[in-house]
Amino acid sequence: MVTNFLNPVTTQTWANGRHVVRCVKVIQETWDVRTFCFMAEQPVMFFFKPGQFVTLELEIDGECVFRSYTIASSPSIPYSFSITVKRVPGGRVSNWLHDQMDVGHELAVHGPVGDFNCIDHTADKVLMLSGGVGITPLMSMTRWFFDTNAAVDLAFIHCARTPRDIIFHRELEHIFSRIPEFRLNIVCERDNELNQAWAGFRGFLSEPMLELMAPDFLDREVFCCGPTPFMSAVRRLLTQRGFDMSRYHEESFGATPVDVQEDVHELAEQAEAEAEELVAADMHCVEFASAGKSVRIQPGETVHAAASKLGLHIPKACGMGICGTCRVPLVAGEVDMEHNGGITDEDVAEGFILSCCSRPRGNVTVDW
Repeated sequence: MVTNFLNPVTTQTWANGRHVVRCVKVIQETWDVRTFCFMAEQPVMFFFKPGQFVTLELEIDGECVFRSYTIASSPSIPYSFSITVKRVPGGRVSNWLHDQMDVGHELAVHGPVGDFNCIDHTADKVLMLSGGVGITPLMSMTRWFFDTNAAVDLAFIHCARTPRDIIFHRELEHIFSRIPEFRLNIVCERDNELNQAWAGFRGFLSEPMLELMAPDFLDREVFCCGPTPFMSAVRRLLTQRGFDMSRYHEESFGATPVDVQEDVHELAEQAEAEAEELVAADMHCVEFASAGKSVRIQPGETVHAAASKLGLHIPKACGMGICGTCRVPLVAGEVDMEHNGGITDEDVAEGFILSCCSRPRGNVTVDW
């Protein structure tokens, strides 16, 4: 008799931080949009709040580049996650992903983080408004509602340039054909050059359209994501109708600031020159424990700025407290941190801060 022994699988749970993952699938969604699916070598349960995002750490032309992308998949399928990326003309990262990211490629990701999610803003009646690739966080939420049989009355309105630009078209039709409480409407600006006719709503989203597609929109929790002009138009429309904007939630990523790489000695000399112009008593000392360095900065400057003056590189992607890439442990002292959802309450309780948006109240020590 032969006895088979199965080695137990040690499954970890995803937590905000740096993780190495591997691309396991690439899906061509539309002519210029691809989905990239990732898994960890050692099984990891990728739990996150639908609508949150990750920051990719990539090496492009010998340079370390960070870029944030919303998770398009649902945590109801926990052993992998996916991002959906539109190729942008001249876009350094999007073009690299489309051209270079293949099955088997390994990379590091940071996250997940983000306040834009359907877990922290629950409601019985929801209206989702998306434009272009802004559909990705709303698709994550919709997949979650569908997979968990959530008791949600969902009205989903997606706007695309042409019929061939509709991302997740077949999956959307499948999901919304199976649940009576889910209603889908798609708006196309125009037909495409392939003469593919469009029988649905045409043009740009307007108040009359919204009245037809979701006549009770004033009673719904609204989630919106898309290009800046699209979201601005939605906000203006809702405000003019007297919508309670505390029930309006949006997500967008601006251009990632470019860190200017300067010589370490020049940075140190610049910091010293600035210090001489100020009264020492008015300045704050920022110490970086692991590096064994410290610098005095003006009130209002960030921890990240202090590190840059010493030539210390703390990874940063958004520069606005959104992505969570620049998270560091605060060992001593206090800071004023004005973030935009890039750090969790649990991380704050454990003593972490986001260096890009944390301004010391006095002398502080950071473990970096």
